Amino acid sequence: MALILAAGLVPAKRLQPLGELVSLSPKWNKGDIPEELSVVAELHPDWTPDETAWLAAVDKALKGAPRERLVARSEDGFAIEPLYARKADATPRAGRLAGQPWKILQRVDHPDIETANRLMLEDLAGGADGIDLVLTSSANAHGFGCGAQDAAGFDRLFEGVYTDLLTLRIDGGYESSSALALLIGHARRQGVEPSQLNIISCSDYVSKLVQTGTLKNAVPVLRKRIADLYSFACDKGLHGPLMCAEGRSWHNCGATDAQELAWTLATALQYLRDFKAEGAGGDNPASLISVTLAATADQTGTIAKARAMRRLWASVLEQSGLPQVSLHIHMETSRRMLTKADPYVNMLRSTVACFAAGVGGADSISVLPFTTACGLPDSFARRVARNTQAILIEESNLHRVADPGAGSGAIEARTEALIAAAWALFQETEAAGGIVEAMVAGTVQKRLEAARTERGQKIARRRQPITGVSAFPNLQEGPVRVLSGEHLLVDAASAAIVLPRPGEGSVMQAIFDALERGATLTDIMASRPRIDEIDLKIKMPPPERLSEPFERLREAAALTNPSGRTVFLAALGQLADFTARATWAKNFFGAGGLSVTGGEETDGIAAMVAAWRASGAPLVCLVSSDKVYAAQGVEAAAALSAAGARHIYLAGKPGELEVPLKDAGAGVFVFEGCAMLDILADAHRRLGLPVAAGTPGEGLL
Repeated sequence: MALILAAGLVPAKRLQPLGELVSLSPKWNKGDIPEELSVVAELHPDWTPDETAWLAAVDKALKGAPRERLVARSEDGFAIEPLYARKADATPRAGRLAGQPWKILQRVDHPDIETANRLMLEDLAGGADGIDLVLTSSANAHGFGCGAQDAAGFDRLFEGVYTDLLTLRIDGGYESSSALALLIGHARRQGVEPSQLNIISCSDYVSKLVQTGTLKNAVPVLRKRIADLYSFACDKGLHGPLMCAEGRSWHNCGATDAQELAWTLATALQYLRDFKAEGAGGDNPASLISVTLAATADQTGTIAKARAMRRLWASVLEQSGLPQVSLHIHMETSRRMLTKADPYVNMLRSTVACFAAGVGGADSISVLPFTTACGLPDSFARRVARNTQAILIEESNLHRVADPGAGSGAIEARTEALIAAAWALFQETEAAGGIVEAMVAGTVQKRLEAARTERGQKIARRRQPITGVSAFPNLQEGPVRVLSGEHLLVDAASAAIVLPRPGEGSVMQAIFDALERGATLTDIMASRPRIDEIDLKIKMPPPERLSEPFERLREAAALTNPSGRTVFLAALGQLADFTARATWAKNFFGAGGLSVTGGEETDGIAAMVAAWRASGAPLVCLVSSDKVYAAQGVEAAAALSAAGARHIYLAGKPGELEVPLKDAGAGVFVFEGCAMLDILADAHRRLGLPVAAGTPGEGLL
């Protein structure tokens, strides 16, 4: 299997120019024209809604501004046009068969075995097709994970579960292969042969390196263990993927869509090389590899991501001289996008993400319950997650059409752009020696940090708003219910187990036998021989949810000053002058957990100053229209300053009044696109509230 560096996998295709747009509809009667397009009817009484008419409407709405203002940019830098023509020559991409629904997999990660069993039975009775079992030993457990560690624990965990009727994803982290052995042992005790099981094993040492920054053995040693696992699986009659190229790890660390695709593809190729180097995998090693990707609320982007992954993988197989096999793609709704504040909005995010994953052709999907960021989800949150998928399948019938995005100009263009960007980065990674060598060299981390920084700046300035957090915060929301369950500390090894060197399944068989005698996963981890003395250590950026910087501020404000009024809205002029900006300012400060008072009409500046004094709020923000600011803004700021106000904000851009307003005491201007997170963090410091270490704002204002 040659190193794949060939250029030109995906020829650079230009997006369709607007000049190639076709007529959108037959002629309509003027009364039937949608209201938002009525401007076109004024220009064209006998209107045919074609490109010319649309562009005329665009120019009128833009009032002389360039049309480029309507062109957005993805995180990977390619253009997203406002309108695309249908791509008539497109053909559906091979993936999940038409009419075949994806598998509804429910995540099981509660530390208590009895509780995990109860939840699992509820999920299966409620419509789940299978289980995504995440054990404590997996970095994907995010502080929890199922605590089943031995044969007795697996018997209790799967009590009442017909394992031969389900799809079972086994994610035990570095010990996924040992967890697989535990599952095989349980099945046999229930009279089920391993060949009857539908198992997706998630062994993945690259993901371990991403999530923990450490590998205890060099890649050649790990390759021998993969070959040993393959021999063991063949001997037991298992079929299905053994290795998983994990995209969620990259996503949670801050990767863009193209980066997630490129490094997931490089990981999958790494495992293909591992099988080849050890002469394992038979004639079709590609069938032993699956992929996991993150599904986000970017609907078009998620559809395109799943479609692009299949195209990229097919090209790798073609250039490697391997037969084409369908890639099993599992998608999980993004943990990165979930919010702890106003978690009910997560239902909407996850619905869009699940819809996009299903339309994109995922073989199986896990929807994270909407309270996942708050703790261990209860039965209600899990039911909502299941039903989200069930409704999309049973009522919306999304699975009836193979690749329903085929021919959509927007989806086809995004898919092609993602393929080109991901392939270029994949080639760069391969030129560095592969994914592991690229991480050791630090090139991957540099790209990740750049992507995180750019995204973080957009979030901090609300150029990328987060509903319920940085936009439309609700400081009166009540807590949601989550289950109790502390993260289980892994017990020290209690049994000395002698494991042989990897061979024709010898290590896995020894592990299987030890587990059948009562050993635990911890015993296996402690007993694995160190064949070399190399500890591979790298530094990776930690995973972080996008909303965390704002949530840290809200939590600090709630703990320190749960009901105190901290910001007074000093309204100038009449109600119509200040209502819009007063509402905007309330949401602005609320995003930092700062409650406001005021915002009411008063009888002149003196009365407004008196109202501020009576409120006792240490911060004050002037709110009104630009016209009123021009007439009264400087006088009002000076009056507040003379009355003792030391921290005066003004809602809106000051324009030519910036210098006189500052001289009068208005020191900070808040407006859409300002350094929102910095300003809120600085407000916390002015109020003496504890701000989490590393929060922006210190020394900037």
